[in-house]
Amino acid sequence: MTILPLHRDDLPIDTAELARFMVGKYLVRDLARGRIAGRLVEVEAYPVGDSTSYAYIGRRPYNAAMFLERGHAHVRLTYGSAWMINMSSETVDVGAGILFRALEPIEGIDEMAALRPGVPLRDLARGPGRLSQALGVGAAFDGVDLCRGHGLWIGRVEEPARPVGVTTRIGLSREMDRPLRFYELGSRFVSGPRRLLDGGIAAI
Repeated sequence: MTILPLHRDDLPIDTAELARFMVGKYLVRDLARGRIAGRLVEVEAYPVGDSTSYAYIGRRPYNAAMFLERGHAHVRLTYGSAWMINMSSETVDVGAGILFRALEPIEGIDEMAALRPGVPLRDLARGPGRLSQALGVGAAFDGVDLCRGHGLWIGRVEEPARPVGVTTRIGLSREMDRPLRFYELGSRFVSGPRRLLDGGIAAI
């Protein structure tokens, strides 16, 4: 499979639009012994001014990557144990981002399984913490430019577009009703309760 790197000019300058755009794109981790790659099937948006965003309190040393130009990784430790991969989503100095919530494993599945032993294929990267673990991504990747095309990067494949749905986000205690979670309709690799997906609508 040929995965073509995404360039910054390919990325919409709008957080919600970018989150929807990234469904069906690819997240790739280059290793000395090969490559791990998967198609993103679930992405959440955390726009400017969203009180649930890591950028809401303003720039700090630990969230500075969210204020970089769109296309940079912000890797954050959540709940003291799970790394999560976010991506900056606006222009430089504007804090906002999208969260990569789930991907369908495509390449390097044996490598993913070694990082998550005993886990069935469907659950290797179904959820943001599992996704980071399956790719072996941690703090060292915070601030990485995902548009550079090596190390950890985003890409696309020339293939038919698949339908995208939208629902509210998961696991929040406020701003819970905003339709900012985008996902590939019908994918078994999407996280969250089935009842929420069944209530989703097609994203325009």
